[in-house]
Amino acid sequence: MDRPDPVAVLERQGRDRLPELLPIRYGRMAASPFAFLRGSAAVMAADLASQPHTGLTVQLCGDAHLLNFGLYASPERALLFDLNDFDETFPGPFEWDVKRLAASVAVAARENGQSDTKAHHAALEATAAYRTALRGLARKGELAVWYERIDADSLLPLVRSARHRRRVESSLTRARRRTSLHAVGKLTETVDGRRRIVHDPPLLEPAGAADMASLRKIFSDYRSTLSEERRLLLDRYRFVDAARKVVGVGSVGTRCFIVLLAGRDQDDPLFLQIKEARKSVLEEHLPNGPYVHPGHRVVAGQRLLQAASDIFLGWMTGPQGRAFYWRQLRDMKGSADVVGMGPGALTAYARLCGNALARAHARSGDRVAIAAYLGNTDTFERAVADFALSYAGQTTADHAALGAAVAAGVITAAPGI
Repeated sequence: MDRPDPVAVLERQGRDRLPELLPIRYGRMAASPFAFLRGSAAVMAADLASQPHTGLTVQLCGDAHLLNFGLYASPERALLFDLNDFDETFPGPFEWDVKRLAASVAVAARENGQSDTKAHHAALEATAAYRTALRGLARKGELAVWYERIDADSLLPLVRSARHRRRVESSLTRARRRTSLHAVGKLTETVDGRRRIVHDPPLLEPAGAADMASLRKIFSDYRSTLSEERRLLLDRYRFVDAARKVVGVGSVGTRCFIVLLAGRDQDDPLFLQIKEARKSVLEEHLPNGPYVHPGHRVVAGQRLLQAASDIFLGWMTGPQGRAFYWRQLRDMKGSADVVGMGPGALTAYARLCGNALARAHARSGDRVAIAAYLGNTDTFERAVADFALSYAGQTTADHAALGAAVAAGVITAAPGI
């Protein structure tokens, strides 16, 4: 009965965000229960913290819903499937990530018109895949676990349906095209013979003079967090332009910029993203973590959880003492479109995410202790699937509460942006 009001939690989170962007955030979250779940990691963190937990600690993703898994390129240019969002990463009980993943599966299944029975089954399968993969990794040596990865090309044999296989092949092809060179064609234009980032307010706006000066300054600070050989590579590029960009759902309102760099010539571009790093939504519910700087926390968490990480991943402190981290904007990144997925496709994708999450957790936690806790029966996945279905109902109610707050004028939402 003393559960915090979900809208109040979101409003408190927005106090230090850019106020002109908050209506976009609320508009995106109001679109559907799944969209609400994506943006309400803080709400779920408080709910998870109110329950008993195992005390078996791993480096959590902190926001392990279905759309925070996806494709990206390793430094060796292999296309991998893994976790791809680490804004909320923090050490905590392993099952918090599992519960968020399972809840997102149940919410997505319901939103796609599937019955509660099928939603429960999909959440159960995601959790079962996690348990099976984690127990398998517990039997491997340390280096074998560290080198474990999910190669995107290995996904195709897992897809039984020819129609679903074509869909996966299409996703892989699109991801391989999503590079900085591809982004140049979409995000820039030539003005007076010079390449510039396009003006598409409020989602993409050129940085003003003050922001541009700050970005040039923090660019040099960011450089110092890279290894020596990557600093040398970065030095081969020159600063061309920068713009403020709105990204995601839960991140809307935080300060985020993209920077266009040019190497040998204008046909040799590099797009970097500078994103504000804030306290993880998990921090108020768990003991202190090892990193004081939020940007350092994000970067270190990503490097620990991912099988391979972006070579330009770095962090620094910007104006007003705000923390930021840097990464490539597009490096063969791609994600699944879970909207409209049938029961078979959603369940298969949920299993894949469960596998990837287990691999990430095995790198940082005591995988043998977690495997022993999970056991060799289906008790764990049934409990988590029951929770997931219950939380899907809670998410629907919270989404309705947000809609009511918008209708009553308590908050302003900008739909369709």
